[in-house]
Amino acid sequence: MATDLTAPRTARPDVASIQRRTLRLLFGTQIIGGVGVTIGIAVGALLAARIAGTAVAGIAQSAGVVGAALLAIPVTRIMARHGRRPGLVVAYATGAVGGVLVVLAAVTRSVPLLFLGMLLFGGGTAANLQARYTAVDLAEPARRGRQLSVIIWATTIGAVAAPNFAALADRVTTGWGLPPLAGPFAFSAAAFVLAGGVLLGLLRPDPLLTARRLAAAADVPPAAAAAPPAAVVAEAPAAGGPVDGAAAAPVGVPAPRAAGMRLAWSVVRGQPAARLGIAAVAVGHLVMVAVMAMTPVRLGESHADADVLRLVGIVLSLHIAGMYAFSPVVGWLTDRLGRRAVILGGVGLLLAACAVAGTAGHHTPRLSVGLVLLGLGWSGTMVAGSTLLSESVSAGVRPSVQGFSDLIMGLAGAAAAVVSGFVMQVAGYPVLTLLAAVATVPLVALALRPVPTGAPGEEG
Repeated sequence: MATDLTAPRTARPDVASIQRRTLRLLFGTQIIGGVGVTIGIAVGALLAARIAGTAVAGIAQSAGVVGAALLAIPVTRIMARHGRRPGLVVAYATGAVGGVLVVLAAVTRSVPLLFLGMLLFGGGTAANLQARYTAVDLAEPARRGRQLSVIIWATTIGAVAAPNFAALADRVTTGWGLPPLAGPFAFSAAAFVLAGGVLLGLLRPDPLLTARRLAAAADVPPAAAAAPPAAVVAEAPAAGGPVDGAAAAPVGVPAPRAAGMRLAWSVVRGQPAARLGIAAVAVGHLVMVAVMAMTPVRLGESHADADVLRLVGIVLSLHIAGMYAFSPVVGWLTDRLGRRAVILGGVGLLLAACAVAGTAGHHTPRLSVGLVLLGLGWSGTMVAGSTLLSESVSAGVRPSVQGFSDLIMGLAGAAAAVVSGFVMQVAGYPVLTLLAAVATVPLVALALRPVPTGAPGEEG
């Protein structure tokens, strides 16, 4: 009896130690990966415009978003079967290959190679996005929002400075014989290789596999033990949310082969809270990408080439600071006020961003304010939506549902990037921001519906 009673006491410190180690490791690799992703974002549209024209610049940017979305499918399948570590490593390796191909496309001025490179470059984004879910595999329920947000915030350190490194990387690699705007992608590829190598060597034990082992060791109710594996995996937690992230799905956890996009959709379709979480992430990302992707082109309309990279670096650094710098505060508010309240607050900031940026004209400081608000709004929808989604489904199906969410988010962002280039060319930047604001209406309607969210302290 004494041994049985003390077993949980010895297990919990081990779980806490693993979680602390995982968070420290993810924090470091998010900095490195953030540098790689953001350098590419800073110059991607400009490089595509130089090679193929302004109208195609949005499509090239969308290729990276589509790549991140499509790569979420194999990456989460790998995670569902083998754990977080191999999935994250594969994603970073794919992003590194994409960076090299973009450099080759710039050298040869090959549009097809540019699109393929940008598509694979999305692997870096896919890895950074999946890292936020890795942070909550072993998190305590009352701290999920904060710990997820800390990993998002870690990207700030690298990402805010990265656009300013773009000009330095460009100058250095131009001396090596590379064409203008190609060098930053070479630096991105190196950053992805470093981040993937660190995770490959140090992300042990795997947090997702650890959570599954803890769940499998828990007591199993008779009804759950008699249920088919797929049914147990698809079973959602009660309205109050799972008691512990590591024990949310006792039996269905070790059934990764049943996990996939079809199963993820069936689970999400039956969970209003999960649907709201996915919608918040997708719509927030759509609005952010639509406005942000064409901002460098907007700056290029009124400034000389010699000043464009410098101004793009400043404006995008401020925007990225809005996205990531305050995410711990957003995470605290998510745990304190509830997921739905923070989602609605994020939408309000997105609307304010569209209004400010759309009326800024060629006034760069006002445009910068709009981009900061845009980043803050994205942070609200991303942190609260991701937290809500993660706690709304059982541990067995969680990687697939998270991958499904990133797929929807990526496709929404890709559509926004494609349309933004054409809208920018035909109607201009103010009309683009107006259409982005209109896109938030369905999310507001969904968030205002009285559905159970499972957030602590929030009524069903």
